Amino acid sequence: MSTSSDIRVFEVPEVLSGARLDRALAELMVDVSRSRVQRWIQDGRVRIDQALITNQRAAVQTGQHIEVDPVFEAAVETAPEAMPLEVVHEDDDCLVINKPAGLVVHPGAGQPRGTLQNALLHHDPQLQQLPRAGLIHRLDKLTSGLLIIARHPEAYHRLSQAMQARSIRRQYQALVWGRVIAGDRIDAPLGRHPQDRTRFAVRRDGRHAVTHYRVRSRWAHHSLLDVRLETGRTHQIRVHLQSRGFPIVGDPQYGRRGSGLAGATDSLQAELHGFRRQALHAFELGFEQPMTGESIQLRAPLPADFQALVAALGPPE
Repeated sequence: MSTSSDIRVFEVPEVLSGARLDRALAELMVDVSRSRVQRWIQDGRVRIDQALITNQRAAVQTGQHIEVDPVFEAAVETAPEAMPLEVVHEDDDCLVINKPAGLVVHPGAGQPRGTLQNALLHHDPQLQQLPRAGLIHRLDKLTSGLLIIARHPEAYHRLSQAMQARSIRRQYQALVWGRVIAGDRIDAPLGRHPQDRTRFAVRRDGRHAVTHYRVRSRWAHHSLLDVRLETGRTHQIRVHLQSRGFPIVGDPQYGRRGSGLAGATDSLQAELHGFRRQALHAFELGFEQPMTGESIQLRAPLPADFQALVAALGPPE
């Protein structure tokens, strides 16, 4: 199997002092699973202050430097495929696309083709040299919105570092069930659901996760929220909002049972019943151009189905 790697170095922050190596590294590396980190440790790809460490339970201390030689499946094994892409920004170093709901980001078991990664390799064959075709982060299949893609190894490294440093600003809009009175900050660790491994849940032994939200519009039974990610865990917004009693409309995994609303107009009932994906859209993205440092601020309006759903609710309070 072909692979691609680039050595990365992290300094252990005070908040992770005393933590297990695998947990600390999983916290420091955005969008990398703890199981993958554990494989890298076992394979001798992790050093602490230049000393090879193969014990995933080894405790780390503030100020230590963790060096990782990560290995990912190479994008070259994914076939390029001609598919339409809505490119919002493009230069020699990176591009940003507006992903539609329903498009899977990465190939996986049962879906080797028809993904965003296939489309990116057709758009720019040079992305074959990068892990995950240059994708710095991802969105769930049924979530729409903005995604950053690096176009060469140095840009990939710099954008990955920016994501790890939480200097890339990602803001979403979410339509939720419930009349949300005020915004808040959710600081609740996330891990696999103990009974259903396809779902995630708030768990005391989970990975650190922080979500901020504020109210944009409010109705009698729904609220439109602006949501900002401080961390980027799988299903983070969906699980965090559900844990507060505000499940996202249409969410097939974490939404409320039934799509009806007593007393609603026929048009609203039809929109709620017909909305078969989570009403979640990554509408704003802010980051520094990886090579020049120029500030890039981008927005993608709500897609048509989302706009129709909001319109069916009528005037907000």
